[in-house]
Amino acid sequence: MKRITAYLSTVLLLGAAPALAEDWTGAYAGFSFGYTDADGPRGSGGNDFNFGPHIGYDYDFGNFVLGGELEYNRLDLDLGRSEGSLDSMSRLKLRGGYDFGSALGYVIVGTAHADTSGSSDTGAVYGIGVAYPINDRFVISGEALRQNFDNVTRSNGGIDANVINLRTTFRF
Repeated sequence: MKRITAYLSTVLLLGAAPALAEDWTGAYAGFSFGYTDADGPRGSGGNDFNFGPHIGYDYDFGNFVLGGELEYNRLDLDLGRSEGSLDSMSRLKLRGGYDFGSALGYVIVGTAHADTSGSSDTGAVYGIGVAYPINDRFVISGEALRQNFDNVTRSNGGIDANVINLRTTFRF
């Protein structure tokens, strides 16, 4: 019984220890897989899966982390109503967040570029995300993003696209 009590006490003490803060400073690269829902003019729009690489750099200021990232998503989203298709989106993102110790919660602002079968346009991107380190090199994360584009469909209408990405990242 003493052994079991000592064992349980050790487990509880180790489990109650505060989480060590993660050092987020450094370069990273990875791959994302997600889902895009786009709304276009005259009731056009659709949804499709997306995938693509990302690369970036973060700097850890203690509790606050600031970084930049370049991301590309490939997709084949038919907009319907003869408006064409959304073929890819690329983003240049600035992200800032709070280090919660075992995870990083962050907000995103930046610029996005959409390529469609009708045209291409650059617009705004904004969103939120959370990153969780599996170990000192491997991170999984999720992001919810919103992009707004003008004059990219065949009728020169705009597209509002919502993207949810699950990401795997390797830190250097």
